[in-house]
Amino acid sequence: MTLLGKGHYMWQIPKCDGGSPAAITARLVKSNTSHVLIKIADGGSWAYNIDPKTKVDWIPPVLVALKQAGLSVWGWQYVRGDNPEAEANLAVQRAVSLGIDGFVVDAEIEYKKPGKAGAARRYMTALRAGLGSMPIALSTYRFPRTHPDFPFSAFLEQCDLAMPQVYFEKAHNVEEQLERCVQQYLALQPARPIIPTGPTYSHGGWRPTAGEVERFLVRAKAMGLTAANFWAYDFSTRPSFHDLWDAIAAFDWPAGPPVADMPERLVGRINQKDAGLISGLYQENAAHVTGQRTIIGREAIAGWYRTLLSEALPNATFAVTGKSGSGPTRQYTWTATSERGKVVDGNDTLGLVEGRIQYHYSYFTVR
Repeated sequence: MTLLGKGHYMWQIPKCDGGSPAAITARLVKSNTSHVLIKIADGGSWAYNIDPKTKVDWIPPVLVALKQAGLSVWGWQYVRGDNPEAEANLAVQRAVSLGIDGFVVDAEIEYKKPGKAGAARRYMTALRAGLGSMPIALSTYRFPRTHPDFPFSAFLEQCDLAMPQVYFEKAHNVEEQLERCVQQYLALQPARPIIPTGPTYSHGGWRPTAGEVERFLVRAKAMGLTAANFWAYDFSTRPSFHDLWDAIAAFDWPAGPPVADMPERLVGRINQKDAGLISGLYQENAAHVTGQRTIIGREAIAGWYRTLLSEALPNATFAVTGKSGSGPTRQYTWTATSERGKVVDGNDTLGLVEGRIQYHYSYFTVR
């Protein structure tokens, strides 16, 4: 499961329209929001958004109202890795009891300490066991190459989505930062579909402009991403931030299923196991390139697919795991599972001309 359209994180429910389920729901419905992500836990012992005095849980009435209005409601937890089993147990207990639709792991600076990759795997193993098939996402740094000591792979192995924090503080190159983020996340192993989070807060005298927030959405949608989030509802609904909220609300990003792009169309045909049907997506003089060779022409490409599907990966099931690009270029990551092995590192680039593939570079290893 992925998310479609526009979403907002919620941190402290009392600071979100006074915690009023009706007011929150009305605002989100009016702005054509598809999903919200509410903090439900912090660490291994703090069940979040519960009144410390009365012990009343603020989340259920908000969650019920939002779901009745057709929104998807996810929960999130900030984790530190000092007691990963306790953190996972609390997350599972809260997620199951609340009945959320998905879960986000917010892991940051604490997980850059030495030895935390093991803690990440222990946490994620217990979390996945407890949540079953519920979709899980990772929310963390936007540029993996800048944070080599953060255990991205240890988290992403059990995640379905990546939700990088593209907070372009004190900068204005919105598109460049978003593109660099997506490129670096697609290069991770394993790569996961990306739903970026943009900023609607202020820090040290800085805050984004309404134009920058709109540009963030325009670029995310143009890159073929299915959704985008913002941090956070608590701030963007304040009177001094209404220009940011209004910019997001005015942006047209329906929550319906996106039109199939070329990577999805190509992988869909590959799953039909018909080389002629697959090659029909290519130009007559298309080039297919790997690290070992280059072949030219639709017939040669069809022959390569016949060999791939009968010898290298017989009866395989293929899936797109991430995608970026716009205009004539697409980069996508993919996986495949067959009776002779599997691919977890597929990473391809397509060049398109008049709606067909003119150039296709493919990289993968069968394990």
